[in-house]
Amino acid sequence: MKDIFKKYKAVIRFVAVFLGSYLALSILYSLYLKASTGSTYFPDYFTNLVARQSGAVLNAFGYDPVLRDVPQAGGVYITIKNSYSVNIVEGCNAIGVVILFTSFVISFAESFKKTALFLLSGMVLIYTVNILRVSFLAMALYKYPAYQEVLHGVVFPAIIYGMVFILWIVWVRTIKPKSNQES
Repeated sequence: MKDIFKKYKAVIRFVAVFLGSYLALSILYSLYLKASTGSTYFPDYFTNLVARQSGAVLNAFGYDPVLRDVPQAGGVYITIKNSYSVNIVEGCNAIGVVILFTSFVISFAESFKKTALFLLSGMVLIYTVNILRVSFLAMALYKYPAYQEVLHGVVFPAIIYGMVFILWIVWVRTIKPKSNQES
């Protein structure tokens, strides 16, 4: 048994660090969501921010969106020309995606500075792409409402998760392999 642990030490370490950081960050986020109930920002600060910034992008593209908090629906409606487009709920803020991204990067952490810089730049990129994703989804659903299932369920999730996958590949390729003497 000791030989197995020694042989697969790197894999076991990765899985333990990944699962540990994912659980810890998910619990912290869950606590944040509970604490934000009843705050000034509905449904929570980050989701509200994503809705407002997506609305600003839509406005920049000339769509003249109207944003309304709709507690019964659990989110912020973005309406274009009196036609319902999207309901921005907690899952639309990409925090869960950032937690997944962060857990993976931490699992392969190198120096603190290098890891922190990659995490920060990756989080900013994920957040920015998410704002654009939500905005373009609203535009697409406004123009092509018949394709809601494929747009919301396949195309736009593929964009955000595909980008995270590419970031993971970039991160793994920047890691310097350890020599056999260090293992």
